[in-house]
Amino acid sequence: MMMLSPGPGEPIARYSRAWSALYAVVAVAVVAAVLAESETAAVNRAVAVGAIVVIAVLYACWGRHGRAGLPFVVTLLVVFAVGASAVGTVCYLLFALCPLIFLVLDIRPALVAVVVANLLPLATGFLRGGGWRFVTHAGPIFVLTAVAAGWLGVWIHQVIEQSKERATLITELESSRAEVARLSHEAGVAAERARLAGEIHDTLAQGFTSIITLLQAADPALADERLALAVRTARENLAESRALVAALAPAALAAGSLPDAVRRQVTRFAEETGIPATCRLTGDTRALPTVVEVVLLRAAQEALTNVRRHAAAHEVAVLLAFAGDSVRLVVRDDGRGFDVATASGFGVPGMRSRAEQVNGTLTVRSDPETGTLIEVEVPA
Repeated sequence: MMMLSPGPGEPIARYSRAWSALYAVVAVAVVAAVLAESETAAVNRAVAVGAIVVIAVLYACWGRHGRAGLPFVVTLLVVFAVGASAVGTVCYLLFALCPLIFLVLDIRPALVAVVVANLLPLATGFLRGGGWRFVTHAGPIFVLTAVAAGWLGVWIHQVIEQSKERATLITELESSRAEVARLSHEAGVAAERARLAGEIHDTLAQGFTSIITLLQAADPALADERLALAVRTARENLAESRALVAALAPAALAAGSLPDAVRRQVTRFAEETGIPATCRLTGDTRALPTVVEVVLLRAAQEALTNVRRHAAAHEVAVLLAFAGDSVRLVVRDDGRGFDVATASGFGVPGMRSRAEQVNGTLTVRSDPETGTLIEVEVPA
């Protein structure tokens, strides 16, 4: 495992203030106790106080700025040993040093360092003249201190690991939310482009196609210059309209009900093509949501356009059927049919996409012998 180094979001940076406060309290108490030992030589007391100050300086200049590690801990323990050799009271600094060791080292080396730190007061006491009697008398106390420090260190380590995991989860969550927002935006842009393309195809493109058809029917040879110019202009705009992706609102239905609008489309189709076309209405008509009416009207327009351009039909029948919980639009012709599997462009796929937007379905059956049937059914 990597050493825990201080930095933004890392353990020492997060807990340095707490440890600084702890060390300040312990250090002030130990300094007061050292200065109160009037029987101890002034030089020893000065060395002890100096060691306490040096430890604080080491932490401020080294331990909290990303360079802490085993060298830092070794230096810390050497300074601590010097202070404890001068005055035994300095050993109480262990209450602050042990948590710091667990902050800057991984759990295993930290446990070893804590054991060494608790052995140092025994070694310095032995060297000061206490002998084995001091070791046997104070040894159990420092063993208990080492065990308590080890338990505290393991707990600190678990807290740090949980904090790191929580930070990682938060980062991943923020990243996931950003990714979801990006994908949602892209999906929305794609859906809007598809909708706009469908609108252009169903309105402008069909209108230009009708203009070209009518002008050519009036003057097949286009001998009249004005008619020829009108056809060229319509063709240019038809080509541009097929390439445009622009901000368009769905065209509103003409004044009147959906059945009236469908009848007008059928009448217009018959007048423009000369193909007999009938429109039949069944069921009890009722007001429908605008989006549903637009889907059905667009489906009727597209189906009739396909008949005009591809079917070579002799007759067309349109049915608008209102049922209890749905509405069906059926357009049937007796033309030459087409291969449904290979249908492309904004014709059949566009109708299917529109129907799915209102939880509807599109059914297409086409055969060279019987012609084509297009049925759109939407819940309403």
